[in-house]
Amino acid sequence: MLPDSDRQAGDLAAPTPRATVALGFPSIRMVVENDVCVGCGVCSVATGGDIDVTMNEKGYYSAQLNSLPESTVAVGSSVCPFADETPDETAVADRLFTSTPSEDPVVGRYISIQVGRVTSDQRLLGSSSGGMTSWLAGELLDKGLVDGVIHVGSATEPLFEYMTSGDTEGLESNRKSMYYSTTVTEVVNRIRGDGLRYAFVGVPCFVTAMRHLGASDEVLASQVKYFIGLVCGHLKSSFFAQSLAWQTGVAPDRIDSVDFRVKREGRQSSDYDFSAIDSSTGTEFSRPTNSLIGGNWGHGLFQLNACNFCDDIFGETADITFGDAWLPRFKDDWRGTNVVVCRDPQLAELLQDGVSDGRLLLEPLGAEEAAVTQEGNVRHRRVGLSVRLADDAAEGSWTPDKRVVASYEGVDDDRLAIIRSRRKLTERSFEVFPRAVAAGNLGKYIMGMSIHIARHDVLYFRRSLGKIKRGYVVFVRGVWVPSISELRRRSRASTSNGQAD
Repeated sequence: MLPDSDRQAGDLAAPTPRATVALGFPSIRMVVENDVCVGCGVCSVATGGDIDVTMNEKGYYSAQLNSLPESTVAVGSSVCPFADETPDETAVADRLFTSTPSEDPVVGRYISIQVGRVTSDQRLLGSSSGGMTSWLAGELLDKGLVDGVIHVGSATEPLFEYMTSGDTEGLESNRKSMYYSTTVTEVVNRIRGDGLRYAFVGVPCFVTAMRHLGASDEVLASQVKYFIGLVCGHLKSSFFAQSLAWQTGVAPDRIDSVDFRVKREGRQSSDYDFSAIDSSTGTEFSRPTNSLIGGNWGHGLFQLNACNFCDDIFGETADITFGDAWLPRFKDDWRGTNVVVCRDPQLAELLQDGVSDGRLLLEPLGAEEAAVTQEGNVRHRRVGLSVRLADDAAEGSWTPDKRVVASYEGVDDDRLAIIRSRRKLTERSFEVFPRAVAAGNLGKYIMGMSIHIARHDVLYFRRSLGKIKRGYVVFVRGVWVPSISELRRRSRASTSNGQAD
């Protein structure tokens, strides 16, 4: 995709069918060769295991194509979420959600957008945010709408993996966010054809991948009844958990388990701890996440490269999507609050029933304010993606076809520097951490990354000094969309005026 000098960075391209493939061979080969594989594993399922998906030297899963025949690779490419042969999220959503009344360029199609949480403080303590994801999964089981839930849970080696739970007890023991590389290959192969009905829980690219798989596999399509999406800032390598644990006092080879989001009463909702248990002593160590190298999500340490090419923020192909409601009015509630985007009428009824019987607290939210809940994510997957696509095009590098245009238009020099610096920080983390592990010296990692993080943070500081009253709007699908700063201003004004969106 060549840079488009006539379109603003962050714009969505005009809807067009994805290319059949102009390469002359299945584009999944370019996905893997350019490290854009997310390791979801649907290509392995589709090919009966001919495509192997394994953990690589960077600590995340990726497909192994090797010398496989083109016919096999083509099957894998037909379900890959980053291949050019597969329909994009807009096309998939248009097929699935024909009766949804509303559509937004950031949120996608929707019946309703809400914010809230479960009312049980006990459940909230064991949840990463507002407890809504596990609540809905439990409702589907309790009401007999599914026989099992496919989700990520705690394991031994690796620390996390996809598994199934057939009762609420299994769900309760595997709540919370798990920032770790996983693959669906084993669990989907295990449940395929067992005659049971399932709900699938995953980040946007995994949900889309499973939708592609279901479109070509009638058996799976008949089994997976509901898709529950999770708003995703980006996926992490297993190095992320190892690096945080090491900084709390647990070496990478002594990790028994980790908890990425330990809530602390009295703190802001974003100010949580990371904890790790030492397998040799059983001792638990914890520290505030924001005090750890890599704890700042905006630095992008150990981010998968595939996430540099994702433009789906709110899981547009999921029946319902849950995320953190990072809004000013919720920041002081340490218990956490969810943003909820619903696209399925039956699930909307379940939410309403939960409100009616007092188990849920929910209030409506406008699409513009929903975007504000993920403002950094929006910048990364829209304006940032435009810049990365343009940078790669200028270098002659292959990139997947995306809905976002490749462009520098409307992006000032400070923002360009931040986008490029963040990408380098990710690359640097994959270089520095393995060397520190090999040397058995945590200091090598901390010192090696601290210098680069400090240089990156200077860019933010410099921009903050110069952006007073700076703002812009982007032209998306024929409408002018207010900038993030304008959305924030409106959100605050609405709150102060007592208005409810």
